[in-house]
Amino acid sequence: MSAESNWLTRISPTESLRQNYRELAALGGLDPYGQHKLLWQFFDRPRTKAPEHTAFLFRAELREGLPLFYVLSRDVPQDKTGHWRVEPREYHPDLHVGDRLAFKLRVNPVVARKGETGERSKRHDVVMDAKLRAGWKEMLPDERPSLAHIADEAGACWLRQREVQMGCHISSDFFRTEGHMNHCLKGRRDENGKCRGIALTTMDFEGELQITDQEQFKSAIFSGIGPAKAFGCGLLLVRRI
Repeated sequence: MSAESNWLTRISPTESLRQNYRELAALGGLDPYGQHKLLWQFFDRPRTKAPEHTAFLFRAELREGLPLFYVLSRDVPQDKTGHWRVEPREYHPDLHVGDRLAFKLRVNPVVARKGETGERSKRHDVVMDAKLRAGWKEMLPDERPSLAHIADEAGACWLRQREVQMGCHISSDFFRTEGHMNHCLKGRRDENGKCRGIALTTMDFEGELQITDQEQFKSAIFSGIGPAKAFGCGLLLVRRI
């Protein structure tokens, strides 16, 4: 996605849809795969087979138990059902080196690791990878760091490794990780809780940053950050402090 002629759109249910939760669920559900299917209905183009090459970036939030979407796209989303309130605005942020911004970001934080036998690299969730490398299972229960602590450190490390690529410096004083969640897409969990479909991990970041490279930062906004962009990850939302 280029920085030319982009639209940042807020999409929320109309009052008629708010009163019918079952109809809302039928339109796409609230899981990332359902959100992906739902939002494609707002664009007059076929859905791509490769989820990484999506026509838009989006972030889904819940307000009073109902979805609210922020969508960044080249085309203006159009609702043909009358169920959704679509509020687009042309998006050309005026950004410069040294600007300080508050940000929100949801990502799919994974790392690539080669197996012991040298097979192709596979993607692993950063939190599970950190647990494995720390020998968490082998530790005595009273010696183990909390999973929340591991998630905070692993997530922060993942993001800070991308500061140069993103063209910014993230403040340590105003930064937090939250919402480390495991989703099971297009399938169900078995009796042991293991996903029998497509597994997706997401993590939310909030904080403050300072732009260090104007072009790199704009590219991060319009191209997104990390994988799983088709499933609501990668959209960097910013506002001036």
